[in-house]
Formats: sequence, structure tokens, C-alpha cells
Amino acid sequence: MKIVCSKSNLLNGLQIVSKAASNKTTMSILECILIDTTKGAITLTGNDMDFGIETVIDGDILEEGIIALDAKIIVDIVRKFPDSDVVIETDSSYKAVITCEKANFTIIGKSGEDFSYLPVVEKENSISISQLSLKEVVRQTIFSISDNDNNKLMTGELFEIQGDEMKIVSLDGHRISIRKITLKEKYNPIKAVVPGKTLNEVSKILPGGADEDVTISFTSRHIVFDFDRTTVVSRLIEGEYFRIDQMLSSDYETKVRINKKEFFSSIDRATSLVKEGDKKPVIIHILDGKMELKLNSVQGSMNEDIDIDKQGKDLMIGFNPKFLIDVLRVIDDEEIDLYMVNPKAPCIIKNQEESYIYLILPINFTTVD
Repeated sequence: MKIVCSKSNLLNGLQIVSKAASNKTTMSILECILIDTTKGAITLTGNDMDFGIETVIDGDILEEGIIALDAKIIVDIVRKFPDSDVVIETDSSYKAVITCEKANFTIIGKSGEDFSYLPVVEKENSISISQLSLKEVVRQTIFSISDNDNNKLMTGELFEIQGDEMKIVSLDGHRISIRKITLKEKYNPIKAVVPGKTLNEVSKILPGGADEDVTISFTSRHIVFDFDRTTVVSRLIEGEYFRIDQMLSSDYETKVRINKKEFFSSIDRATSLVKEGDKKPVIIHILDGKMELKLNSVQGSMNEDIDIDKQGKDLMIGFNPKFLIDVLRVIDDEEIDLYMVNPKAPCIIKNQEESYIYLILPINFTTVD
């Protein structure tokens, strides 16, 4: 095999597919990127068997062939090359010579025949969504998935399509994030739980144009993302997702309307007194016309008041400040509404149209100075 392509094209393609190359495996072939030119294009593939990415890059094929090269090594070498054309030439012993201007590297690859191609997936149900919309809904929900594998369903996000509405849900046992967007067309009902790792990586490599679409296809076991010249295939998480609607009560005893920026800034300041891993709550006292925020830790204490519009009862409630910050950071509204029942019941933050709903469980606290 012999190919010539610009450093920028090659590096961009390698970095995209390297996200699917495994770095924790006893099968060294899964740590590789496949370079395949046997079908008239330079196709790069990474695949860890659960998650795979394939992309096509521009370049000249001087000699067709196929080889698997260690992802970490090839990405590192190409990244450090000058901005010029890169030549990759291989022989029958899987030796690869990589040249750029005066730099010349020789590395030993593996047979491309041993590499696991992406599974051929029959695309049963497909939807189309703008790249920007997909990036945004992932950003606005991904923070509340669990990083604990004890409950696999919590490590993914529910994609639910009904007609022209797409709903994304994530939860970790302490909070729930829900975002709803309107699609350009109506589709048959679809429900699938997509691994958080997949969504994180797709979000990173999506260019994110508002005018460019990504096609998402679903089967009973896989999800496929097609955009530009890239295809991402991932296994779905199996199992029945949680009955979220049962957790979202519309009852409330206290409703607060507050300026989001002021609220965010105040909570953010409070975290200066909270060490990593510390579970000190920010205590919120809701009164007529104002909200008092207090936080006490071994580092010190803070008190701050914010003007609010309140309906219903006075209330004192405590929250993990990080959970509030995560939510406030992804809401664009100037003012937000908080709905609460009592100090032990969840707080719900949502807008009138319910295009976003966030639920946060409170933290018990004993005394307030």
C-alpha cells in the first residue's frame, strides 16, 4: 500500500477514529487503526467491538492495500509532523514507512485481515436532526448519567421519538435531566438507551453545523450515526428504562422565579468553600421576595441574598451545589422557575413548554448558623 495525503487531513481522520480504538484490552489488534484503500478511497476505522468509527479522508492512492497500525503511535507521529504531505508505504511483512519532508519513521503494523470491521447494520428506523441540535441536547443532559457500572442503564441516555418530538433522558440516582426538541419530520415511535461514552465521543467529532444534518439509525441492538463522511456504530444498552413520568410530580407547595445568572453566580461563589469530594450542601431559605443562600464548611462560610418572586410557602432546603451548577450552566433562559414541595422532596426546574425538565434531590442538613 502507498498513499499520500496532507498532514491535516490525515491527522483529523486519525483523531476521529482513534476515539474508538481500545486502550484497555488483551487483543492488541483492537488498539489499532485500520487503513484500507482497497475500495477506491482512503478509509480509516477504529473499533473496540462495542463502539466503532469509520471515516473517509482525501488523498492519493498510489498503491492499494490494507494495514492495521497502533492508534497511539500513528496519531502521535503524525501530530508532530510539519504541515506538509505525509506518505505511508507498507510491504508484505506489515512494515510501514511513514515520511513527511525529512522525517522518516518505520513501524511494524498488523495484518488488516485480522481487524474487525464495523458490523453491517440494517438501518431499520432512521431520523434526521441538525448536528448542532444533537450536540446541544447531549451537552444539556450528559452530565447526569452515572459513571458507576453497577446499573448499566444509568450509564446511558434514553432516546425516545414520538411523532416529531425527540426526548433525551439521563439520570444517576440523584438527579434527572430531560430535554425535548421538535424534529423536522414525524417518525414511528422509537425507544433506545445509548451509552454515554458513545454520545460523548459523537459530540466531540460532530462539526456541529446548524445547517448540516446527522442521520441516526436504530436497530434492536445498535445505533448508527452518519454525518459528513463518517459513520459511528455503537451497541445499545439493553433493558427497560426507568419510568421517569412517575417521578415527575406536578404538585408543589413553593414556586420560585429567579434570575438565572444571579443564581448561578451565587452558587458558583459558594463552591469556593467546598473541597473536591466534600458533600457540604448549599442551604437555601426561601422567603417572601428573597432567597437566602448559606454554606458552612471547614474553609469558612458564606451568606448571600437574591431577589425572587415566590408563590406558596416559605421553605428551607439543601442541595449539592455542583448539581445546581450543572443544570444552571446549560439553561439559556434569563429567568427560571423552581418547583418544590418540602425539604425532603425533589426540586424541579422546568420552563412553561417543558422543553427542559431537571429534577434534583435535596440533601439533609442539621443546623444553620
